[in-house]
Amino acid sequence: MSVASTTAPPIDLRLRQTRLEAEGIVSYEFVSAGDAPLPAFSAGAHIDLHLAGDKVRSYSLANAPFEASADASLRRYLIAVQRDDEGKGGSAWMHATPRVGDVLRATPPVNDFALAEDAPHSIFIAGGIGITPVMSMLRQLDALGRPWRLHYASRSPAQTAFAEDVRTLDGETRFCFASSRSERLDIAAIVREAPPDVHLYCCGPPRMIDTFIDSCARRPPQTVHFERFAAAEAPATGGGYDVVLQRSGQRLTVVPGKTILDTLLDHGIDVPYACTAGVCGTCRTAVVDGQPDHRDDFLSDEEKHANTSVMICCSGARSGTLVLDL
Repeated sequence: MSVASTTAPPIDLRLRQTRLEAEGIVSYEFVSAGDAPLPAFSAGAHIDLHLAGDKVRSYSLANAPFEASADASLRRYLIAVQRDDEGKGGSAWMHATPRVGDVLRATPPVNDFALAEDAPHSIFIAGGIGITPVMSMLRQLDALGRPWRLHYASRSPAQTAFAEDVRTLDGETRFCFASSRSERLDIAAIVREAPPDVHLYCCGPPRMIDTFIDSCARRPPQTVHFERFAAAEAPATGGGYDVVLQRSGQRLTVVPGKTILDTLLDHGIDVPYACTAGVCGTCRTAVVDGQPDHRDDFLSDEEKHANTSVMICCSGARSGTLVLDL
């Protein structure tokens, strides 16, 4: 992920339109709230929206990057939000509060789920709201004249967002509904039957992602792409160690039941964060000394082994003290 996600100045977005895309899923179209055009983005990118109560949430962009290439003043951002009554309140707020004309603050687009535009063929596996970044990719490939196939799993036709939009595109789409035994998604078979040079993408619930990763274990890693909405591991909340902020010298004890992020916020220390699940990279913090207990799905294995940075929203410490560049 680009460091621009935490250092680029925020932008103001005006909500121009909302639309019910499926049961429990609403799309939101934003335009610039000022004179400056919105920053460009690439397929697979996301923005971080600043919600009420100091909540920050990451949302993938579903529209095509090419839409406003000829006229930057026409740029828009399209996101979709699925209401989750068991979540932390962000989706419920989005469904209940924003109205057309409201202005929300956001960080500019960042992409850690990039599309390989020059691939000879692309296969996508999307589950539920995981269709959101995939929609941007499909639209981009259509514009480039590149072939693609989509396997789209959802609970039922009524809960399938962007279904009509998908049907207007030029690729091959197969819908799979949990309510139909004959339409169950066989991820292992999809991967097994794909030629070696095909690029495969997956975005959806944890079980789908885990199955996809296992199925792709023998494929060239550069052809395998996925994005999680939640980390595969539980956050490190065991506590029992100290965090030292190098710039101020402040030492804080992380107690059981708390993460590093919880501890910092409890002490009034302002740090950037968004997903709180270790998947977006917003809270990435440099490690000066100590050994992190990595629990995220953002850093690569090499980056975790180097121990030069840590996702403070979910990771902890294996050493008694962790010194951070804060």
